[in-house]
Amino acid sequence: MKYCYDCGTPLVEKYLEREGMVQYCPKCEQFRFPIFNTAVSMEVLNPAKTHVLLIQQYGKKRNVLVAGYVNRGEAAEKAVAREVQEEVGLNVHHIMFNESRFFEPSNTLMLNFSCVADSEDLSGMTDEVDRAAWYTLEEAPQAIVQNSLAQQFLMAFLEKNTQ
Repeated sequence: MKYCYDCGTPLVEKYLEREGMVQYCPKCEQFRFPIFNTAVSMEVLNPAKTHVLLIQQYGKKRNVLVAGYVNRGEAAEKAVAREVQEEVGLNVHHIMFNESRFFEPSNTLMLNFSCVADSEDLSGMTDEVDRAAWYTLEEAPQAIVQNSLAQQFLMAFLEKNTQ
């Protein structure tokens, strides 16, 4: 952050006890801590836990995990269930946090979860998703977009849960 989000004045670094150097607005006379987005990313498993759902969105022909932003005041676990329902029409349970990573390109803290869908029926998929398909846990690493954060999350999930 280079400018104050309240007044637009360029920020300077100033020492804050117990915090170190922090951005400071000389006009507002306030310290300004970093602001970033928060989103969830999910390994959605079928009821038998043998397949994972990968989707394509925004006209891109690449498979990714179901994901979406967390609304202000919303718990991340609620965002998981809401996003899966909104995008592919599935109800999920057994929502479990896996790990988090910061995604610099969109200034977003990504929280990765796994969850289990009540069914494999994708007939409730909305127009937010171009395509969705179930992949076996063995097929998914090759099917997901390579060298992506989605792939990193998937691989970490598989390493922890398929040994």
